[in-house]
Amino acid sequence: MKPLLSSNAPQPIGPYSQGVESGNFVFCSGQIAIVPESGKLIDGDARAQTEQVLRNLGEVLKSGGLSHADVVKTTIFLIDMNDFPAVNAAYVNAFGETKPARSTVAVAGLPMGARVEIDAIAMRR
Repeated sequence: MKPLLSSNAPQPIGPYSQGVESGNFVFCSGQIAIVPESGKLIDGDARAQTEQVLRNLGEVLKSGGLSHADVVKTTIFLIDMNDFPAVNAAYVNAFGETKPARSTVAVAGLPMGARVEIDAIAMRR
């Protein structure tokens, strides 16, 4: 097991790794819309937050030599299911024709008051 760490993604705010490589798989911890340079949550609606989340995930994937195209499964955590269309709009821009398996779950709250969190599992080909 090899931890992944990108200086271009938010540093962990708890006792966990940004990602972990195990065999051909990379498991990315959930990302929220923190701007890495400031360490603060971005202002914005669910779409803007999702775009930042996916940039953060992309940087973690890149640190393991992967990209969004290598993602096989994501889990999306939303504080408001009414944000689902906005999240989908940003999601399709990041993943395009690559359509990983996905679960979406409504939650009572997320760190730092975030509207969305996404984790991912990728596979090295």
